[in-house]
Amino acid sequence: MGGTGTASAAGARLDALFAADDIWSAVFALAEEAPAGLPDAIGARYGRAPKDRRRYLSWLLGALGEQAVPVFLSLLGTVGGDGPGAIDGDDARELLGTAVQRRLELPPAELHRLAGELGATEPLVDAMGLSGDPGFVPFLDGLLDDERLRGRAALALGRLGARERTTAIARRLPGLTGLDHATFVVALELLGDPAAIPHLLRVLAEGRVPAWDAHHALVALTGQDPLLPLTPPDGDHDEALRRAWARRSPEHRPAPSIGPLVLDSPRRAHFALDDGRGRVRIDYDPPAPGSSWPRWDKSLRIDGERVYHVGSDCGTCETTLGLLGWPPRTARTGADRLRAALADVDELGAGVLDALAPVVEELPSGHYRAHLLDLGLERVTDPAASWTARRHGLRGDDERYGGEPCDDWPGTGHFQLRDRVPGEVPTYGVLLPSQPLDALDADTVARHASAIAAGRRPTALALAWVEDNYVEAEYPERFLVAAVLDGHHRLAAHAAAGVPARVLLLSRAEDNRGPEGGWSTAFDEVLGRL
Repeated sequence: MGGTGTASAAGARLDALFAADDIWSAVFALAEEAPAGLPDAIGARYGRAPKDRRRYLSWLLGALGEQAVPVFLSLLGTVGGDGPGAIDGDDARELLGTAVQRRLELPPAELHRLAGELGATEPLVDAMGLSGDPGFVPFLDGLLDDERLRGRAALALGRLGARERTTAIARRLPGLTGLDHATFVVALELLGDPAAIPHLLRVLAEGRVPAWDAHHALVALTGQDPLLPLTPPDGDHDEALRRAWARRSPEHRPAPSIGPLVLDSPRRAHFALDDGRGRVRIDYDPPAPGSSWPRWDKSLRIDGERVYHVGSDCGTCETTLGLLGWPPRTARTGADRLRAALADVDELGAGVLDALAPVVEELPSGHYRAHLLDLGLERVTDPAASWTARRHGLRGDDERYGGEPCDDWPGTGHFQLRDRVPGEVPTYGVLLPSQPLDALDADTVARHASAIAAGRRPTALALAWVEDNYVEAEYPERFLVAAVLDGHHRLAAHAAAGVPARVLLLSRAEDNRGPEGGWSTAFDEVLGRL
């Protein structure tokens, strides 16, 4: 707790918020500064503040994190009272929702008390799921048939790891549709319980609901990943999914199968991968607490770790790239052979493609292209120099950010195309490292620099996809995004020498889908201009 002086100073800053021309900008600035005594100052003013101001105070309290939990509890403790500063059920739901969105854990005893005061509400159910307390399982189980709260209850049970409720959740799948069906399937994914597998297979076989969610859960629970046609002959993707799983035994995981490898040109090839291990993949994150969408955010995962947040399926949202953590440095089968094959590559002969097999097998099943490209790259260490920030000035929307630089930095130094990709739609290229660039070995970089100066082209390997967005339904924009799988030192040497870097890009159609399920037009246009 802050002293009287710090609380008074924080209170004065807080009172000044509501005289600002842009209250939210002032709130964000105060949250970033977080002066001493601010949580107590918010608590002292919340109950006396007009209703239309309390949402700002609630958000600000949430932004302060764990230090604000005592104030949340103090305010929630006044629910149902009639004294000065007491809050009502609407305020309690607002505060609970903020705590949930910030993933703050509130004491189970307080949540039990609020259940008696408020009854079952969405933020209270979400908070129970974050509590880690199995004592809430019976209460949540009783909500699985409540049309308003059943999805939240299922997710809460999933977050609590209540595997004793796996069958109860799975048995309800045939009677659900839309978001409720997807939410119950995601709850089963959170539980990670193999007991759900026969229920999911039955849902697929009966064909009464869309099949994709059940397929996604089966991949997660069985470790199997059957290759599906990009465009089924009859156009029925659900039927293709049903056929794929009908031929399988959940207990037997087939080995990855690549092929055939087809050269389209000396620098371009395509192939399919069946039963890929998926250790390197783009996939949905668990749903954010408080969100109405069971599947939204996506991340690039390597060896089980979320490495980069890479946005969502939203076609009008910004391309967002954020480092979440570095993957473990594990030895890869065939690494020496791969690096030898990539030491000096001029075309995609059989030796190169064969050497890629150990890496390809770690990818998810799908239809792939391999492109051997020379890319004019620069190494970026200044956030303002990254395309992720510069795009705002180039499209003329800096005014939305008050002239301040936009904080869209991916969180780490990276490589990017020196120039925009030609074309009517503004298009940028970013190569994200899978290890910190400031830890690269200087001698290794120098060795590759010598090879480059001698006319050789040591080649890097990356997994690539194209983001094609119409931001805010106003700004068309594309990003070629690539995650470096091998060759960070080679890229650094090329960038330092100012020589176009030779990069072998692997791209998966399923990460670049067009409207008919095949390769997107945007992908073909961007890659065709490099």
